[in-house]
Amino acid sequence: MDNREHEAQGEPRHGHSLAEDLGAIGREMVARRRALAFLAGTGAAAVLTACGGDDSGSSSLGSETATSSSSSSTSTSGSSSSTSTSSSTSGGTLNASCIADPTETNGPYPADGTNSASGATSNVLTQSGIVRPDIRSSFIGSTTTATGVPLELKLQLVDVTNGCAAISGAAIYVWHCDAYGRYSLYSSGVTAESYLRGVQVTDAEGKVTFTTIYPACYSGRWPHVHFEIFTGGLTSASTGRTAALISQLAMPAATNIAVFTGDSTYTASIANYNAISLSSDNVFGDNTSAQLAQMTPTLSGSVSAGYAGSALIGIAT
Repeated sequence: MDNREHEAQGEPRHGHSLAEDLGAIGREMVARRRALAFLAGTGAAAVLTACGGDDSGSSSLGSETATSSSSSSTSTSGSSSSTSTSSSTSGGTLNASCIADPTETNGPYPADGTNSASGATSNVLTQSGIVRPDIRSSFIGSTTTATGVPLELKLQLVDVTNGCAAISGAAIYVWHCDAYGRYSLYSSGVTAESYLRGVQVTDAEGKVTFTTIYPACYSGRWPHVHFEIFTGGLTSASTGRTAALISQLAMPAATNIAVFTGDSTYTASIANYNAISLSSDNVFGDNTSAQLAQMTPTLSGSVSAGYAGSALIGIAT
């Protein structure tokens, strides 16, 4: 079933488009003024707690509605748990099995054109620079780099209705909170930043690789990474409403503990993490064990050296 984060977003959903907002910005403005104008148009200065997006509903911005994720995604995969037997992908990668990832909420912080604040729509998918493998730095006005434990995440997109065959040419948009639990463009203190957001196009093996940092654990949510799949490629990745799948990755428990206790940047995550579990999480809590296994990246590495790993994403075409 489709789940809803209790993340805050009480503002109207429909407002001015990003193109209209940017139209008011002169071409000769310096990069900083462009960023400030963009951020002012998005109304992204939502005041959040120090640990970022509180999914518990305590934020003054209200609660996420059911239509945010379910109506914005055209996915036919739903929460299917049907498995596919072992087969080779078109790129030669062998997958033991695959299932369709469940549709999950994109939350109130996607900046994908599906939500609004102060009557205007925020959409980084139309911004120059969003297509990039390294998403640690901001790309709108600021070039600030998010700090935290390095993470290299390889994702492979496969078709569960075609023997787990690789899906090439699809665009994958990922975003997540920083080491303090804040979402760029939205959370207090980082409204002028656009880091930890980016798009890549799958290769012949259905793979993309993102260089990022490990996400924090904020109140009420298991540590996670959001993603959207656009099977039509970059031309279709203009808004989250055209996504074939909107879902999330659940970060592995052992790595969560290692990062949160091993790097002082993540100190605030410890109490939040101790208060949550996969079964009590309002997004992952109703998923099957098979779904959770696929939604959890396999990682290796260390806090000092950083982590690298992969996750399989299945959709039904």
